[in-house]
Amino acid sequence: MLKIKFLIAATILFTSCVASADRIKDLTDVAGVRSNQVVGFGLVTGLQQTGDGKDLPMTAQALKTLLSGMGVSVDGPVTDFDLGDQLASLAAQNAKKEVKVENVAAVMVTAEIPPFAKPGQRIDIAVSAIGVAKSLRGGQLIMTQLRGIDGQTYAVAQGAMSITGVSVESAGSSVQIGVPTSGRIPNGATVERMVPTPFDSAEHIVLNVKEADFSTTTAVTKAVNDAFGLGTAKALDGVSIAISAPMESSQRVAFLSMIENLDVAPGEPKARVVINSRTGTAVINRNVRVTAVAVTHGAITVSISATNEVSQPLPFSDGETLEVQNADVEIAEAQNPMVLFQPGVDLRELVDAVNQVGASPSSLIAILEALKSSGSLRAELVVI
Repeated sequence: MLKIKFLIAATILFTSCVASADRIKDLTDVAGVRSNQVVGFGLVTGLQQTGDGKDLPMTAQALKTLLSGMGVSVDGPVTDFDLGDQLASLAAQNAKKEVKVENVAAVMVTAEIPPFAKPGQRIDIAVSAIGVAKSLRGGQLIMTQLRGIDGQTYAVAQGAMSITGVSVESAGSSVQIGVPTSGRIPNGATVERMVPTPFDSAEHIVLNVKEADFSTTTAVTKAVNDAFGLGTAKALDGVSIAISAPMESSQRVAFLSMIENLDVAPGEPKARVVINSRTGTAVINRNVRVTAVAVTHGAITVSISATNEVSQPLPFSDGETLEVQNADVEIAEAQNPMVLFQPGVDLRELVDAVNQVGASPSSLIAILEALKSSGSLRAELVVI
């Protein structure tokens, strides 16, 4: 039977204290200060017969293009001499032969360039096979350009693969642990171009609240104005706050550092019930309320017992000995009382009442869904 967990924070259940203060840096992000994704197509060489092989022509084509750029002719030399019909035919056949790439695999290389990354800094990269390669273990990534959404090259990747997955096949049997077709290269890419950011040139510094809330935005604006003077911060909407900052870069950094460490009491979150239907987990915050409603929850149990007997005929009769199966069916229904909720019931009263009914966490989830459908649950129901 699936083990079901029911999680509710103790402070939510038993206290109604005012929300504690948080730092502004934990509640907001600075607009324009973010990481940027880059991606590139590359080749991994040095595999032990676990590459793409002839099943993926794209790999052979990419390898030919790479070698041609290095001045290596894959199809053999071309001459202007008259070789005759037979020699010309033989040369044409050799030119059509494909390059064997059992030890080569086509891969996608992805990375994130952190904000303010400068040329010459190293970043981690992730490498994953896109063809039919069985494993990238022991491979070496050939120099690969990593491009941004604008098509510009921002980093160059190369290095030995670090693979944690293992795959072994023998005599028709196979064992696989992890994923051998993807891995990472720590510090495998070098930043070649700085990503432009408006931080040092914008007239205002804009802070974006991570969870859109007008109360939190107002609290952040008030805290900044109280610390640095009225008019320093201005709320633009329920997410963004514009802050007047010095134009000199070092002063702007120091100013933002002081703002980030200001304490703010964020607004109370919306009433929300989060249910994980796969694990049976339910999380309810303390702002959930229930209007007047009656709730009952019962279960019907059906049990069937079978008894095997033998039917024996009378002596000297024409009857046959047969097996007879008798079944007894019983139906039992739990006698659970109905619970009446008064208007404005809070979370603790809701959970206590459901526990009195004897409902399990899975039954509680069913009750909450029914309350939401009836319009009695004053909360957002989120099912993940």
